[in-house]
Amino acid sequence: MPSSWRRGVPVRDKMSVILERRTIGMTDFYKYHGLGNDYLVIDPAKFDFTMNPESVRLICDRNYGVGSDGILYGPLGREDGLIRVRIFNPDGSEAEKSGNGVRIFARYLVEAGYVTSPDFQIDTKGGPVSIHLDAPNGRLMTVSMGVLSFESGKIPVKGPNREVLLEPLEVNGQVIRICAASIGNPHCVVVRDAIDRSLALSLGPLIEGHSLFPCRTNVQFMRVLDRRNIQIEIWERGAGYTLASGSSSCAAAGVAFKLKYCDPDVRVHMPGGTLDVSISPDFSVKMRGEVSAVFEGRFAEEIKKHLR
Repeated sequence: MPSSWRRGVPVRDKMSVILERRTIGMTDFYKYHGLGNDYLVIDPAKFDFTMNPESVRLICDRNYGVGSDGILYGPLGREDGLIRVRIFNPDGSEAEKSGNGVRIFARYLVEAGYVTSPDFQIDTKGGPVSIHLDAPNGRLMTVSMGVLSFESGKIPVKGPNREVLLEPLEVNGQVIRICAASIGNPHCVVVRDAIDRSLALSLGPLIEGHSLFPCRTNVQFMRVLDRRNIQIEIWERGAGYTLASGSSSCAAAGVAFKLKYCDPDVRVHMPGGTLDVSISPDFSVKMRGEVSAVFEGRFAEEIKKHLR
């Protein structure tokens, strides 16, 4: 019998079992992406840390940390039993809502065994969303994102209460027409005949931090392709240029429908892929899209000392 075998089990296999046992239950974070928009899920039951802007920025940093477009911190309980998640941008600020974020978090809840029903709700700072799993593994789902509002006071946008539709705004010496909307978080949509990444990079940060938006804003540059298709480039508040965004897709599709450029069922094309958005007559919005798992891992002790 070869010396590498003991009691019928290869030594190499024994070592694999030992390593596997050592790593069980030791995962600190889980990384997923929705069309290239990547988030880390940190479950406080598995890894709790001091949630402050410095810790968030370090974890999300693509050079000094793990790297991501944000952190999903949960599940957190509520008295009514609804599962809650906190959503953090890579600049350390807290977001009200994220379409890709809630899809990613929903998949984690399924994989971690927190939910077993194909239909459930998640509470966010920007209000609850309803999830329907179109695939039992959570890779494809439909999210009821809430009701889209164009009222300036709800977005918020400074000035008298009004619907902000094709309103002039001076940015960097040029006047552009903007539409503003909220789906639980603020959005500014700029309709153009031609859009590209450079447009988002040049005007996005200027619009995000414009004094018209007291809470800053997400920005979408939208091109209408036909009655059922739009294309957007995205500058995300607190994150910068982003390959995809669920709430941005909902806001842009809602604006296109409001302006009668598109039908209520719209496919939104982004650099990272496509999402399907459906808009009801009362402007309640549903979004359907995929979620992909990337990896799970542990923080080294060297970085943990900065997180506690």
